[in-house]
Amino acid sequence: MNKPRHFHIQCAALCALLVNSGDAMADDGADCQAAAGTFLTGIVQSAPTFAHGQALHGIELSHTHVTLLDDADSQIYVIAVDNVFASGYLPQQEVVPAPLDGIHAGDHLELCGIPYQGGMHWVHTNCGDQPTVQDPNGWLKELLPDGTSGANLEGSTKYCYLWPKK
Repeated sequence: MNKPRHFHIQCAALCALLVNSGDAMADDGADCQAAAGTFLTGIVQSAPTFAHGQALHGIELSHTHVTLLDDADSQIYVIAVDNVFASGYLPQQEVVPAPLDGIHAGDHLELCGIPYQGGMHWVHTNCGDQPTVQDPNGWLKELLPDGTSGANLEGSTKYCYLWPKK
């Protein structure tokens, strides 16, 4: 008799966790809308890869590409992550910078950015500009096992000087 009761307690705890995590994602979705972005969550399908970019004032605007299986529509999207907004970015190195190098297949991510055909980009801070649909205040966060979101992996402002304030 203790087993069914124990099961119900576990189920109740799990159900509460799911409800609370849904609320957290709903709040993050509203925050993304307020930041003028589009909200997306999904599961990473493969390890992140480095992609070269053009230079701006001598700083290479490289990217990290991540493929994501969208939670909502089960489509695969390529996420183009701007490396200069990752805290470990070093302009002369052709590697996925920290903390983006900690993303692995199977991780659950939450993004706020600009969608494009087959993917999303601009999943980073907009350096304090007024958010617009062309310049949202985006982010890339890992969803933690308890359903809450972690820190913004694309929140570094070290290279914001490359773009003049609007």
